[in-house]
Amino acid sequence: MDAGSHSISSEKNSAAVHRPPLQEAGSRPYMPSLSTTSRNPSAKCYGDRFIPDRSAMDMDLAHYLLTETKKDKENAAAMAASPSKEAYRRLLAEKLLNNRTRILAFRNKPPEAENVFAADAVSSHQAKPAKQRRYIPQSAERTLDAPDLVDDYYLNLMDWGSSNVLSIALGDTMYLWDASSGSTSELVTVEEDNGPITSVSWAPDGRHLAIGLNSSDIQLWDTSSNRLLRTLKGVHESRVGSLAWNNNILTTGGMDGRIVNNDVRIRDHAVQTYQGHSQEVCGLKWSGSGQQLASGGNDNLLHIWDVSMASSMPSAGRNQWLHRLEDHTAAVKALAWCPFQSNLLATGGGGSDRCIKFWNTHTGACLNSVDTGSQVCSLLWNKNERELLSSHGFTQNQLTLWKYPSMVKMAELTGHTSRVLFMAQSPDGCTVASAAADETLRFWNVFGAPEVTKPAPKASHTGMFNSFNHIR
Repeated sequence: MDAGSHSISSEKNSAAVHRPPLQEAGSRPYMPSLSTTSRNPSAKCYGDRFIPDRSAMDMDLAHYLLTETKKDKENAAAMAASPSKEAYRRLLAEKLLNNRTRILAFRNKPPEAENVFAADAVSSHQAKPAKQRRYIPQSAERTLDAPDLVDDYYLNLMDWGSSNVLSIALGDTMYLWDASSGSTSELVTVEEDNGPITSVSWAPDGRHLAIGLNSSDIQLWDTSSNRLLRTLKGVHESRVGSLAWNNNILTTGGMDGRIVNNDVRIRDHAVQTYQGHSQEVCGLKWSGSGQQLASGGNDNLLHIWDVSMASSMPSAGRNQWLHRLEDHTAAVKALAWCPFQSNLLATGGGGSDRCIKFWNTHTGACLNSVDTGSQVCSLLWNKNERELLSSHGFTQNQLTLWKYPSMVKMAELTGHTSRVLFMAQSPDGCTVASAAADETLRFWNVFGAPEVTKPAPKASHTGMFNSFNHIR
C-alpha cells in the first residue's frame, strides 16, 4: 500500500487562508584581434611574384636539385661502367620527384577545381540529416499557488478540458483556470458533510464537468452557466476517487472497489458494474478507441476490461475482465494509453514498486519494465513525439521525460519540493500542468510545439446533456 493522505498542521492551514488560490507565486569586454590576417575568410592572399614564398617550397627537394649536378659529375665514371644503375637512378628520381624541377616557388599552388557533378551525385545518395534535438526548458513557465490541495496519492484532483480550461480541487472548492486569459473562477464549494472533493474529470465537450465527492456522490456541472445539472447518488458506498469519460458514459471508481458505468442521459444511470478490485480504485482510463478500460487499484492489481465482454443484465452480477495483471507490487494509480499505438498501455506503481510497465492489452503481455527509483504518481504521453512523461515522489519529486521505446532519460524537471501527485496536458499537447503536495501548480513547456496540421472539424458532444431538463 502507498501512503495516502497526510495530516496538515493547523499552522499550515491558517497560513493558507491568506493565500488566494491560483495566483502567481513570487559579458566579457570586446578585445580586438592582434592577428594581421584578413577578417574575411574567403579573401585570397597572394605572395609577391618577385619574392620566393618559403611556405610554398619543399626545402629538401630544393637541396637535392641544387646538389644533383655535382653528384652526377662525381659518379659519372661509376655510372658509365654500370648502365643498369644509371637506369635505376633515373627511374627512382622520376618516381620521387614526380617531374618536379622548380627550386623556387613564388606563390601557393592554386586550389583544384571542384567536381560539381560528383558532389551532386554524392549528396543525392546521402541520407537526410538527423532531426535536431529540441530544447527542453528546465524550469516551469509559470507557478501558481494551490492552497489546501489534499495530499492523497489515491485521488485525482486536476484535469484540463478541451476548451482550454483547467479544473483543480482545493479542499471543498472546485476552481477553474482559463489558460487562454489566465483568469480564475470558483465553480462550487461543496458542503462540509460531502467534502472534500476527491476526483474531477471533464466531459469530451470541454463544457461539462464531473466531480466526485468524499460522501460517494457524483455531481455533473455545466460550467458555461455554473449550473448543477444532476447528482448521481447510490453508485458507491464510499468516496469516489477516480472518474473517466467514454462519450456519454461516465465511469466511476470508488473506495469500495467497484467500477460503475453511468449513462448520464437516462434516469437509471448505472448501466454496468465491474467488480475485480478488493481495495480502492485509484486509476481509471478509457482507451482512445473507447473499446477498452484500464483500472488500477490499491490492491496492486491492473485490470483490462473490454466493452465486447460487458453485460448490462442485472443477473450477470459483474462483468469479467479481459486481463488481470499482478506484476506491480504497489498501488497502480498512473495509467496512460499510447496515442500512436492503440493496444499499448503504460502503468506506474507506488512507493514499493517504483516501476513503469508497458503492456500489450490485446495479449496481456508485459513488454517492458523500468525501475524509476521513486513512487510513480502520474503518466502522460507526448501527442506529437514518441515520448512519455512521469511524475514522482520522494526523493527528487521530479518530472522525468523518457524516450520511447528505448526509455532513455531526455530530461528531469525539478522545482517541486514534495511529491508531484497530479499532471494534466493542454489540448494542443504542448504544455503540462503539475500539482504537488507542496501546494503549488506549475506549468512546463516540456513537449514542444506540434507540427502544423489542418484543423479538424469540431465534433458536437452537447447532445448527451440536452435531456437533463427533462429528467424526473
